[in-house]
Amino acid sequence: MAKQEYDDYLKFIEEGLQLAQQLPRYFSTFSKKKYDNQQKTVLLVFKQKLKTTFRGIVSWLRINPLVCQLLGLSSIPVHTTLVRFAARVEKIMLRMLGIRQARIAAVDATGFELESKSFYFRKRQDSERLWKTRRYLKLSIAVDTQKQLILTCKIRKKLRHDTIDFKQLLEDLEIDYVVADKGYDSWKNRRFVINKLHAIPVIPVRRHTHFYGYLRGCKKIDGSNYHQRSKVETIFSVIKRKYGSVIRARSFATQKVEVMSKLIAYNIDRTVNYLLVFIRGSHQSPLEKPFYSSFRASFQQRCLCLVQVKQVLNTLSL
Repeated sequence: MAKQEYDDYLKFIEEGLQLAQQLPRYFSTFSKKKYDNQQKTVLLVFKQKLKTTFRGIVSWLRINPLVCQLLGLSSIPVHTTLVRFAARVEKIMLRMLGIRQARIAAVDATGFELESKSFYFRKRQDSERLWKTRRYLKLSIAVDTQKQLILTCKIRKKLRHDTIDFKQLLEDLEIDYVVADKGYDSWKNRRFVINKLHAIPVIPVRRHTHFYGYLRGCKKIDGSNYHQRSKVETIFSVIKRKYGSVIRARSFATQKVEVMSKLIAYNIDRTVNYLLVFIRGSHQSPLEKPFYSSFRASFQQRCLCLVQVKQVLNTLSL
């Protein structure tokens, strides 16, 4: 394993531990307290990054003691510990998607296969006739198009219309624009965005090409932001390529946990890589113009200030 790749794994785990602090450490005061919920949640998310199994992540921990030290593990958990935890953590895991503000939010849905056969279809033999049955998990998400981070999600076991989850995805967000395709076009959705969210719905009207409806006072909606919707498709593509498009879990609860782990892993990777691009670029960039040198100096100074502030907060907490 390359040193840079290993360092990226460590940064991923550090960021995951920061997000996991929003979760309760234990489900009960009578827990054994050998492993807390934050440690086990980070292991579930890291399992998706490695694209491995429960036994695989345990084997990986055995040969990487530095990661165990970073996680604060006194011993390596058995794979069944993580399996049982995955069946219980569903209700609190969404707290790690804690971003609630964005300028432009885009909404869309996709599907994840429930077995290794491709294109969301399973073939089954029934007498002499070959049938096709749909078997996939439906995922609806709202994303911040500027940072390309996932804000909220809704997972369904069966095929349902897109508009059913529209309000639930956006009701707790502070946004200025909502971008979605024609599948979300309805009078109720538009009134919800305008009256409840106080935002502008950039949703094409059905049977029209470049018409997005009206605001109050018959003011026509400008559709110049509609092209931002394609970033949702980019996020879907990245998640399925990096973390897999097949769900291996059997029960619906563990299937939801597996999908949420993929989404959290994507957000962590996106955040970590965003910072690494600036830090590595500031040291490796051949451009030495005044603009770049001043930008590099100011960015390094801001990073140093953030580290100092964090050290002071840690001291005060102690």
